[in-house]
Amino acid sequence: MTAWRRTLVILWCANFCAAAGMSQIIPFIPLYLAELGLHTERSIDHWSSWVFSAQFVTSFMFQPIWGSLADRYGRKPMLLRAGFGMGVMTALMGLVGAPWQLLVLRLVNGVFSGFIAMAISLQASVTPAENAGRALGTLQTGNIAGSLIGPLVGGLLAEWLGFRGCFFFTGAMLVLASLIVLLFVHEPKGARRARAKVRGSWKSLAGLWPVFLGSFMTQLAMMSIEPIVTIFTRSIYHGAHLTLAAGLVVATSGIANLIGTPTLGRVGDRVGQQRVLLLALFGAACAFLPQALAHALWLLLLGRFLLGLFVGGMLPSLQALVRKLAPEDKQATAYGLNSSATFFGNLVGPLIGGQVAAMYGIRSVFYVTMALLLLNAAVIAANQRRLEPHGAEEV
Repeated sequence: MTAWRRTLVILWCANFCAAAGMSQIIPFIPLYLAELGLHTERSIDHWSSWVFSAQFVTSFMFQPIWGSLADRYGRKPMLLRAGFGMGVMTALMGLVGAPWQLLVLRLVNGVFSGFIAMAISLQASVTPAENAGRALGTLQTGNIAGSLIGPLVGGLLAEWLGFRGCFFFTGAMLVLASLIVLLFVHEPKGARRARAKVRGSWKSLAGLWPVFLGSFMTQLAMMSIEPIVTIFTRSIYHGAHLTLAAGLVVATSGIANLIGTPTLGRVGDRVGQQRVLLLALFGAACAFLPQALAHALWLLLLGRFLLGLFVGGMLPSLQALVRKLAPEDKQATAYGLNSSATFFGNLVGPLIGGQVAAMYGIRSVFYVTMALLLLNAAVIAANQRRLEPHGAEEV
């Protein structure tokens, strides 16, 4: 097995552990806040939104800093910094006695975050350019699979260990993922020394702005409807097992991600990542139409599946373009900026979706998001030459 394939297997396992661990705790944060002394639904909703968003705020701020340090000192040290730091912070969340303490720890956790982004950067640095889409798409499936399985495992653990025990278990999973990297992943030292001899300007990353915009819009598209899709499901489905139906709607896009991410990643290696990105943006935009028109569960599920499929195509394309277009000595910085754009999409998406739904109804959220994705596709089409593979050879 070649070195980059061996690294891919190890980082896939580490990403799975990290994603499963972090997604375990999200569903029961409101219940944990009630256990910490909040008793009214309004106060729980208020604190839940702040606790949920806090990590994204600090993550957005610190990702470029960690990326810059990774270019100077190596990807692996920054990967370990993220894993061990988040593991400790998450375990400490199981010891809090008040909501404000949980909020502070989520903020600090965001400072340490970036495990998956740095894993992508490390994998990209050891993978040949012609295999970048395939490798990064496969790596992304570890994150997706962990995110799908995590909430189910978290529910079971909360029943067996209680909420506090679940935080301890999640912290242990993050530490385990970091130990896997520490023991089995080896970053080429020669590449690190070569990067240290060359110091490019941050201006060299200005040409990647269409890629960063694409990452932002990808997350905005997913998160604009994600928090309220369960409410929408309830409005169109009146049969038995509503909870099961709502869970299926949420999970369908994730399952489609698992199919689209490696498949379209391989296609991008053959025909060009910028072409697959354009196709995926247009396809994801069109996938919102059957959701907006859905008055039956099957049509909503179809739209969610198509959305997950095409969003899965965006992810490896965007990451491979960063790999190909960023200067060698600024690649981790570029991945840090790309990660910041992703976290910013996580922040802005629910705000836009909630505001539009409150003013014009939930169905309007689908149309607004579709229009934004089509606009982004137009931007990518206008910058096709900037994103051509030969640009990677010139930087």
